[in-house]
Amino acid sequence: MFPWGDNRRFNSYSSYFTREFGSRVQKISIDAGFSCPNRDGKISTGGCTFCRNDAFNPSYCHPEKSIRQQIEEGIGFHQRRYRRAKSYLAYFQAFSNTYKPLDELEKLYREALSVDGVIGLVIGTRPDCINEETLDMLKSLDATVILEYGVESVYDQTLTRVNRGHDFATAKKAIELTHKYGFHCGGHFIFGLPGETREMMLNAAGIISELPLTTVKFHQLQIFKDTKMADEYIANPSNFHLFTLDNYIEFVIDFIERLNPDLVIERFAGEVPPRYLVSKPWLNLRYDQVLALIEKRLEERNTYQGKKF
Repeated sequence: MFPWGDNRRFNSYSSYFTREFGSRVQKISIDAGFSCPNRDGKISTGGCTFCRNDAFNPSYCHPEKSIRQQIEEGIGFHQRRYRRAKSYLAYFQAFSNTYKPLDELEKLYREALSVDGVIGLVIGTRPDCINEETLDMLKSLDATVILEYGVESVYDQTLTRVNRGHDFATAKKAIELTHKYGFHCGGHFIFGLPGETREMMLNAAGIISELPLTTVKFHQLQIFKDTKMADEYIANPSNFHLFTLDNYIEFVIDFIERLNPDLVIERFAGEVPPRYLVSKPWLNLRYDQVLALIEKRLEERNTYQGKKF
């Protein structure tokens, strides 16, 4: 048995939910019509060069629908796939979900919490879209709240190159403030962003391990159609190193060997419909298949998260 209390070779998200809530809990994605300061002109108008949010939205997510309708349709969708789930977390996913006036935010969050079966919120946002006033309001909801920040990289030169609009110090400050308030906190990271070497990405494990995060989510770089990064890739594909599946599996295992074993891993890789992608190196592989291959390779290498931490 490993330090997190079970026989899986990494600290898994499903086990974390069982420890926290006593049973399976399912996230229900919501598109509440948020924008982003990196798109509306507050910081920039171009957005991050890699970003295409609609690639991740489930079919029931449309901002013209009410929060309640999206959640109820999402529950119906997931009940067909995950029949053991009886409790749900409303996942405000698309764009920057703390980027509205406080009174509007509170109204949206309370609407989600009013739906039968919803026991809490997961709020995805940018590190530069959080402050003490927002965290005070979230405390007043008296519900489970998990904040997830798009950090993407620990290297400022990378963040500048992809037009992220904030530096790593901003992400670190937001995570530390969220931890201070007692909220569980997640960080999202992308492997393979242009300019980062394998050594740089592996060294990021030590930096991430020092953050007061609860969960981490990792994505391989995927290049989406109709983005600035797609234009860059088409013009100069040699400037990009896209992981093959086998190389990614070996890399991600090398990475988690160096990762703090207390960090819960939500995902190892991203999955979107192939129609959104310029390059399709893992065509037709679902995430659960990729995860099974990673777990098989962990067994073959007789290794686990934190072995070299």
